[in-house]
Amino acid sequence: MYKVWKIINNYSLLLIGGAILALVWANLSPEGYHHFVHLALIEDFFIGAPETVNGETHRVLTLHYLFNDVLMALFFAMAAKEVWEAIILEEGSLRGRKAAAPLIATLGGMAGPVLMFFALAFLIWPETVPDVSNGWAIPTATDIAFSYLVGRLVFGAGHPAIRFLLLLAIADDAGGLMILAVFYPTGELAPQWLLLSFGACIAVFLLCNWLPRRLDGTNPASPRGTWVRENLGSIPYLAAGAVSWYAFQEAGIHPALGLLPLIPAIPHADQAYGFFAEEEADQHDLLNRLEHALKVPVQIVLFGFGLTNAGVEFAAIGEPTWLVLFGLLLGKPLGIFLMGWLAAYPLRLGLPEGMNLRDLFTLGCVAAIGFTVALFVASVAFPAGEVQDAAKMGALFSFGAAVVALVVGRVLRVQKVEG
Repeated sequence: MYKVWKIINNYSLLLIGGAILALVWANLSPEGYHHFVHLALIEDFFIGAPETVNGETHRVLTLHYLFNDVLMALFFAMAAKEVWEAIILEEGSLRGRKAAAPLIATLGGMAGPVLMFFALAFLIWPETVPDVSNGWAIPTATDIAFSYLVGRLVFGAGHPAIRFLLLLAIADDAGGLMILAVFYPTGELAPQWLLLSFGACIAVFLLCNWLPRRLDGTNPASPRGTWVRENLGSIPYLAAGAVSWYAFQEAGIHPALGLLPLIPAIPHADQAYGFFAEEEADQHDLLNRLEHALKVPVQIVLFGFGLTNAGVEFAAIGEPTWLVLFGLLLGKPLGIFLMGWLAAYPLRLGLPEGMNLRDLFTLGCVAAIGFTVALFVASVAFPAGEVQDAAKMGALFSFGAAVVALVVGRVLRVQKVEG
């Protein structure tokens, strides 16, 4: 049973299953599907999507809001954990010169799709520009999990391009989180609420992390830190996380990002083994223990996310579909290749040993899989309706980048390195 679950977890089969089920359901019974997705779980609640009736606004907790705005916060927290460790730890992958080339390539991987999106919109479908322009950020996304899996199929587990890909994908996630926070507010902005979020996170850091270590000083027994760990555990951090999430909702910033300020406050390990490293399961710091505890729940959340977001009728395919799709399939590889070349040669930062320009272009094709994050951005970039559904189709079709990457890798004779 463990081996079966490991396959399901490693290949995100629950997310894929949820997306396929949603597609089938939405095309066989669209009314039934949309009734299910927007089912009101609790009316007039303190969390939920705002609805205005007779001039009065109240919140309704729907199934869609539960997965997209509440539970997906766990997914983004796990992504933020990897970004934070990559930045803060001494051997973190986003520190120093070794991260420079992937970071510059990431800029190309985000700018290229945006430029391609608008270039196609203005040149081919200029009449659609006012309707689709808000979706510019959708093709900037890279799905870390699926890109990693396809990358291993193309390059092999031991190829230096895999590490480059993961660095790029982590940086891409960090950029995507900032884009969501800045450009896609969920309502009228009330930034004063962020004081509550940051206040809760700073308080829990000072009282449960910094202060016990300060009082223990050089005492190897760490009595106060041990007491906090054994008697309070994760409870103060869960409480601070709930407060931070609520503050983001009230601030008008997408609440799925509400746990991000909490990540730096949680005690973390002194070393990182890298993204998807199994060795992290043996780490005993609270941040890694929380991530390990969340892996199964997050897979279930991703199933629900796929089920409540991927239900698009094939009739919805239209201009936004192709703008998103070609932004990913064309803009992403070209942007990564051009900026990666700039970093490697004119800027003399170089590529990892054993990696060449053919690998760099193929890597760009792998990174064009937007899927999970692209679906998420599409759901917040447009209101529910034809444009959103068409854009979601583009995010779903970006799975085709896997086939493109495999073909490109074969044509360019990319050498697989197992290990």
